[in-house]
Amino acid sequence: MIIKIIKNSISQDELLKLAKEGFGDMVKIVVDIEQEIMAVGGELHADEEVILAEQCGSERKNTWGINIYPEKSKKDWLEFDSMVNIKPQYNNCSRGVENVDIQEKIKTIVNKLISR
Repeated sequence: MIIKIIKNSISQDELLKLAKEGFGDMVKIVVDIEQEIMAVGGELHADEEVILAEQCGSERKNTWGINIYPEKSKKDWLEFDSMVNIKPQYNNCSRGVENVDIQEKIKTIVNKLISR
């Protein structure tokens, strides 16, 4: 799987294609909430996080893993669930994103970068 860094936008159709090539109905994404960019298409969120760090200088405190289900409604298509989200040093001790403000930043970035 080829990991793509999205700085401008990606279409829902492109995400659907990535989903079908990978997990069938889902695409793993890591969002950098500081730079407002994301990495898509990796087999593991951890691989996407590394690419963002190496190629864009992303810092771990700003990267959050999500799953997108391109065929679901906008209300149900985003899932906060990733091992990279376990960050006790940043007060996040679960696979989810516990901070509501960070969740909202992620949603805003996703809605900006994915054209539906």
